[in-house]
Amino acid sequence: MHLGQTSSLPATPEEAVLDYVPNPRTGRTYLVRFAVPEFTSLCPVTGQPDFAHLVIDYVPGDTIVESKSLKLFLGSFRNHCAFHEDCTVGIGERLVTEMAPVWLRIGGYWYPRGGIPIDVFWQSGPPPSSLWLPDQGVQSYRGRG
Repeated sequence: MHLGQTSSLPATPEEAVLDYVPNPRTGRTYLVRFAVPEFTSLCPVTGQPDFAHLVIDYVPGDTIVESKSLKLFLGSFRNHCAFHEDCTVGIGERLVTEMAPVWLRIGGYWYPRGGIPIDVFWQSGPPPSSLWLPDQGVQSYRGRG
């Protein structure tokens, strides 16, 4: 468990350990949102840094992800070479596999590379019908003006 401990940044996403704690409101349908406006990874072709604003929304099942461990996991991508699609979908799939939420979606709003912004969206399935699901609040890239 990372919470309350001194923790160093994992060298790779595979080495990162995500911690989960019991859901304090089991049986309730509610949304948890993590906004990650300074996500970074490396281009697998050029090695140059890529930057994204990630938004992770999920409806907890029996557990919730501990935020410090999530921060360290996401930070481990800093020196990880992968395409935008692989980073975005891979993060969502790992959380779904390990945490088993009722539902999860991730939006990866990537800043332009080569003049083309790339947005990547993934979700585990349809959201629960009773869920209040606000817009992720990140505008598509408009450039200057």
